[in-house]
Amino acid sequence: MTPAVEDHARARIVTDAPQFRSVRVALRYEPVEHPDAVSFAFPSGRDWTFPRALLETGLRSPARLGDIEVWPCGRVQTIVEFHTPDGVAVVQFDTTSLIRFLRHTYAVAAPATTA
Repeated sequence: MTPAVEDHARARIVTDAPQFRSVRVALRYEPVEHPDAVSFAFPSGRDWTFPRALLETGLRSPARLGDIEVWPCGRVQTIVEFHTPDGVAVVQFDTTSLIRFLRHTYAVAAPATTA
């Protein structure tokens, strides 16, 4: 059975307040249940599941699918924007954390080699 991946990343909730709020986000990948998707779980209990390809594309250039948009912000940050009927949450991550997570997901999802 292929193991699930769970990494953690510090993220900044972007608001117009002078102080920023940092939260710990669980980045999850479950290759058996959702081989093409990743999940971000926030301390509030809200989970967002979206295509892994959207995250990967959004690290290089703006990408959007449905309620989620991802884009690079400078050289070292990535923005993930979550849309709901109640509003928009804008979350800033260190790009290296997201790249590391993606590498872990591809490592467990690598196709088996045959001898």
